[in-house]
Amino acid sequence: MIETIGDDRRFPSALAAVAEVEFDYDDGEGIDFEPYTAFDSAEESTDWIRHWTGNHELDGDAYRVFGQDGTGGLAALWCTRPGRPLAEQPVVFLGSEGERGVIAGNLSDFLWVLADGLGPMEVIEYEQREARPNPTLTELAERHATTPRRTAQEIVAQAQAEFPTFCEDLDELCR
Repeated sequence: MIETIGDDRRFPSALAAVAEVEFDYDDGEGIDFEPYTAFDSAEESTDWIRHWTGNHELDGDAYRVFGQDGTGGLAALWCTRPGRPLAEQPVVFLGSEGERGVIAGNLSDFLWVLADGLGPMEVIEYEQREARPNPTLTELAERHATTPRRTAQEIVAQAQAEFPTFCEDLDELCR
C-alpha cells in the first residue's frame, strides 16, 4: 500500500539519511543546509507560513519542513499532488528574506541536487552556481534515489517548468 499525504508526517528514510550527513558551508563555497531529523509539527508549519506570508488565515498543511539554511530559510516538501506519497511531492525553499522557488520535482531528484553539491538556498540564490559533486551525498543518492541521475541544473529546470507559477501563487497569499 502506498501512503498518500493527508496528514502524513512520517519522515522518509531518504531524509533521515540526509539528516545524518554533516554539511560544510565552507565559507560560502559549500552547502548551507541544516537538515532536520523529523518534520516540523503541523503547528510549527502553520506558524511559519503565517509569519512568512503575513496571512493568518493560512495553515501549514501544504508543507512538510525538513531543513533550513543558516539564515532560517526553510526547505520543505510541498504537498501539491493530491493522493501521491510524500516522496513524490516537489521540494521548495522559502528564504528568510522572501527568496522562494521550486528545487526539485520530488525527493529523489532532490537527493541528486545535493549530490551535485547544491543545497536549497544555493539553487534559489545562485542560478549559475557551478556543481561541486559530493561523494558522500552521491553515495546516499545512489542508495535512496528512485529517479535516474541528472545534473542539478537539469532537475531544477524541469521542476521549475512543471510549477512555473509557484512564486507568483505564493506572492498572492501574502498580505
